[in-house]
Parts: sequence; C-alpha cells; structure tokens
Amino acid sequence: MKAVCFYFQIHQPFRLKRYRFFDIGNDHYYYDDYSNEEIITRVAHKSYIPAAETLLRMIQESKGAFRCALSISGTALEQCEQYVPEFIDLLKKLAETGKVEFLAETYAHSLSSLTDPEEFREQVKFHDAKIYELFGQRPKVFRNTELVYCDDIAPMIYDMGYKGCITEGAKHILGWKSPDYVYAAAACPKLKLLLKNDKLSDDISFRFSNPSWEAYPLT
Repeated sequence: MKAVCFYFQIHQPFRLKRYRFFDIGNDHYYYDDYSNEEIITRVAHKSYIPAAETLLRMIQESKGAFRCALSISGTALEQCEQYVPEFIDLLKKLAETGKVEFLAETYAHSLSSLTDPEEFREQVKFHDAKIYELFGQRPKVFRNTELVYCDDIAPMIYDMGYKGCITEGAKHILGWKSPDYVYAAAACPKLKLLLKNDKLSDDISFRFSNPSWEAYPLT
C-alpha cells in the first residue's frame, strides 16, 4: 500500500520595532505590536484559515480517508491566540477529527540543535507543552527548523521520545536512492526518517494552480 504523506508548516516570528540610539535606557519594550498584528491577521485570513477550512472539508468528505500533519511554531501559535483566535478554533476542530497530527519542533523556529543541545531540548519541550495545551496531542514525530538534520542529533531526537523525524530528501546525500521510502537514522536505527520529496513539494507549492504548466493538472 502506498500513500502520499502531506505535512503543512506555519511559522511567524515576533517582529522587532525600530530601536533608536536615544531609546537605550529609556524604552525597554522591543516588539512591533502593530506589524505583528497586521501581518498575522492578514496572512491568516488570506491563507491559513481558508487552508484549514479546506483540510477540514476534505477530511469530512472523505470520511477520514484524507489525513495530514501540521507543524506550527510556538511563536506563530502565540500570535494566533492573541490576534486570530478563530484560526486556533479551526485547528482545534481539525485535532478533534483524529485525522490531523501535530508535529514537534523548536518553539521559536531556532537553530539551537546545531549549537546548544540543552537549549534545543528545552525549546522542543516547551513547544510540546503548547501543542498539548491547545490540541491535547503529544507529538510523536519531530520536524526540525528548515528540516535541518544530521546523524549527531538523531540520538537526541529519539531520547526525547520521538519515533520519527522529517528531513530533506537531499539529492547530494541520497545519490541514486529515492526519497519515497522510510529510512532509519544511521546513529540511531530506531528513529525512522521520512524524507521530503522536493520535486513533488515544489509542484504542489508553486505549480499546482498554474494552468499554463505543462503537467497541469497535477495528479
């Protein structure tokens, strides 16, 4: 039996306001609340909410045959809670279907896995707690920032309780091998690796709705 495994990723950073020399010692609030609210609200209503509604409809119409995974950073969830709570409500409805899996990641979409193992574990633990608080799920699969992976961090990921990790199906690493299989981490064979199919991902992301594309419609 073959399946296409869809995962969708959302991240929004907290943006910093312009901080002038004369603000030093006088102003200790560094965030641009106006930009944060404007951007997350606009993007949510233009993209996140319609996408979540579509996923929910596909799950319902397929009677649960359609399933997917979502990876949402902690900073994005915080902003949605504050400015677009209706999107959080939609995500909760998706979670309640039992057909949507929430992935683990670093809370702030950081590169801590490359520099500070202790900080890395704390950020992932913090993110897991947020997912459980909002959606009642304990993530079982890990997705690092920008799909960063190396064998050195595989034991850390497994020791934190994850069964699998999503990473890039990099051609220069795979060589002749296909990204369309489940692999095992060399440094930790019990950790399963799910590799991104770059070509299919790009077809979906950039060409799916383009009627002038020679392969349109994508099947």
